[in-house]
Amino acid sequence: MSGDWFLIVALVIGYLLGSIPFGLILTRLAGTQDLRSVGSGNIGATNVLRTGHKGLAAATLIGDMLKGTVAVIIAGTYDGPDAAMLAALGAFLGHLFPVWLKFKGGKGVATYIGVLLGLFWPAALIFAAIWLGTAYTSRYSSLSALVAAFVTPIFLWWFGHAALASLFAVLTLLLFYMHRENIKRLQAGTEGKIGAK
Repeated sequence: MSGDWFLIVALVIGYLLGSIPFGLILTRLAGTQDLRSVGSGNIGATNVLRTGHKGLAAATLIGDMLKGTVAVIIAGTYDGPDAAMLAALGAFLGHLFPVWLKFKGGKGVATYIGVLLGLFWPAALIFAAIWLGTAYTSRYSSLSALVAAFVTPIFLWWFGHAALASLFAVLTLLLFYMHRENIKRLQAGTEGKIGAK
């Protein structure tokens, strides 16, 4: 298979892996109510946590991260960095807009970290550190993700990874779009804080 064709395949493989709705699968296997009828209706780990199952939420977080990491590693091993980046884009889009769920997916934070981990792991550590620091001081999960995502492309560009910086600038814009309601609530002071009931 030529390199150009595999770039398309990498995007598709990334999308299909990214489309796996771990939150929905795990909560169904556990016999809980349909995740989409709980809280925000989102399929991500934060909403799984609202079911009261911390273990399932942690498993969802790990699954949503690793599907991005695996997509990047497979594509990168087979056809190099360009394929890895396209697989990362595909995985992120797959999580946000999964074909199996009528294109209604998660908000992308875990998969964002997962593809970042696969492409340049030091930046994933920086993301995690910023998220934790912001969460500790603000108690807002959404704000923590937004701040960490905003810094990520700047960090990548600063350390000479221009192509990755461009990719993550796009992913960050998509992540901000998926958090548009959270942003409105943050501005209104009505966003729920971490640990609030």
